[in-house]
Amino acid sequence: MKSLLHIFAVVVCICLPGSVFAELTLPHFFGDHMVLQRERDAAIWGTATPKSEVTVTFKGQTASAKADDQGHWRTAIPTGVADATGAELTIKAGADSATIKDVLVGEVWLASGQSNMFYTMNRSPAYAELMTKANHPGLRMFNAPLVTAEKPQADIEGEWSLCSPDTVPNYSAVAFFFALKLHQELGVPVGVLKTCWGGKPVETFTSREALNTLPGTKAMVDKLMEEAATYDPAKAKANYEAQLEKWKATMAAAKGKSAEERKRLPKKPAEPKPPLETEGRPGVLFNAMINPFAGYTMRGAIWYQGEGNAKAGAVPYDQTLPLMIRDWRQRWGDDFSFYFVQLANFHAPSTAPGTPDPWALLQDRMRHILTSTPKTGMAIINDVGEANDIHPKDKKSPGERLARWALAKDYGRDLVYSGPLFKSSAVKDGAIRVTFDQAGSGLKARDGGSLKRFEIAGADKVWHWADAKIDGNDSVLVSSAEVKEPVAVRYAWAANPEGANLVNSEGLPASVFRSDDWEDVEAAPPPTQAAKELEERRALATEIKALNAKLAGMDRKSAEAIELRKKVQAMLVKFKETAPKK
Repeated sequence: MKSLLHIFAVVVCICLPGSVFAELTLPHFFGDHMVLQRERDAAIWGTATPKSEVTVTFKGQTASAKADDQGHWRTAIPTGVADATGAELTIKAGADSATIKDVLVGEVWLASGQSNMFYTMNRSPAYAELMTKANHPGLRMFNAPLVTAEKPQADIEGEWSLCSPDTVPNYSAVAFFFALKLHQELGVPVGVLKTCWGGKPVETFTSREALNTLPGTKAMVDKLMEEAATYDPAKAKANYEAQLEKWKATMAAAKGKSAEERKRLPKKPAEPKPPLETEGRPGVLFNAMINPFAGYTMRGAIWYQGEGNAKAGAVPYDQTLPLMIRDWRQRWGDDFSFYFVQLANFHAPSTAPGTPDPWALLQDRMRHILTSTPKTGMAIINDVGEANDIHPKDKKSPGERLARWALAKDYGRDLVYSGPLFKSSAVKDGAIRVTFDQAGSGLKARDGGSLKRFEIAGADKVWHWADAKIDGNDSVLVSSAEVKEPVAVRYAWAANPEGANLVNSEGLPASVFRSDDWEDVEAAPPPTQAAKELEERRALATEIKALNAKLAGMDRKSAEAIELRKKVQAMLVKFKETAPKK
């Protein structure tokens, strides 16, 4: 039946010379086993013969529309209350018709982001037994493929599937646990539109029109368009083939050698793509993987991304993510809920207070989005990461913590929906009192010990590890014998704040925060290749100067002096070869 929705219907019109080809098509996500948002007028759209009348029927309700000059039509049909019994949705346009089977009514969410949202259930061994019992026909997912596009697309491949032991291994793990929690708590069908791609920055999921409204991201778009204007396919292919041959030679030379001998091998070069069709570039994934869904009636979106933006010198994430949220909401014509996952702990644990860290900085900027952007929520997971793996295997915690926000904010459940969030700080008697929201029935240390990873500083901006103790239901008193007059406090300020243990009564972890607005949080961006080469040349010059000074006090005819002069001569040759080209 699916094929009926996506083939051309040929209509012979006897009143005109020749034949007129009429087309009744729907995007792939309007297909068998789909889930429609309950208690809303669900948008349905597609194409048909220009100017034709289109009628949509579902569970006794009818909606109509007229196709425009290009054949595009759009309407919306009432869905009523949640219904786990599959029904048929039919579309008629003249002599053409299509029937979508097994349509449920319930809650619909879109899941997007990069690799940690893409991460599938079968990648975590701990979920093996759970998957064998995952028979939830009322939980359904539409898995979008990885595609790119130069311009905004109206459709994307894919199909809806019912959650079963056969299908769940390829479900997004975070999206699955989020949807399962809602499905079980609410007792209604839940559908998820999953569209994500690993390793990609937030800018690629945002339209270029929106990116052009922010100076930092406009610069990215300008650079992309310049590259697109000068892109030479033949030159790109020749360069790729040369790189490929070099890679093959390197791999052949490494064959049979030990890991120590061959050292780190290069990645196989990727085939060239036009800049406007290259994944990760500004707006490219929006065009191909977000725009097709724009307008699908849903309750909200969940988002797990940020790793691709956690780098020194990046456009601040509390600008770029809100920009994308506004962009999506405008495209949908709906201020839907948007809940995101704060990055997990990662990298080797830090040991010194006051260490600049782009990971912690992005985490904190995520926290600020909660107050700057309406109808947002954040799942805090700085307790489930892995130092050596950017993809933590625990996806149940982030999925269910996202669901807490939805249950409280969208479905009226009375529950603690977040870990402790910084509310305010006040200096008194040589200490700083920090007050938190979302303390539940009281703050506590996860391990029952003393609180860790608080740091404090005075006006000199020198950070020291602090003593911290819970004082009251929702506050912590922070002090240090080394800081007599404190002015600022931070908590968990590290990519991996090992030992951070402040939680609320539900055991949910507290978010990283800082009370200051000092500029010492921005880590220096990595040096460019040119800067590295210049630094190396300076070091070489310093070494040459030192060796010449040593030679001046040596017997010129000695064997040691002769060898040293040869070394200096070789270094001078290298110094001249690395001179900047005019």
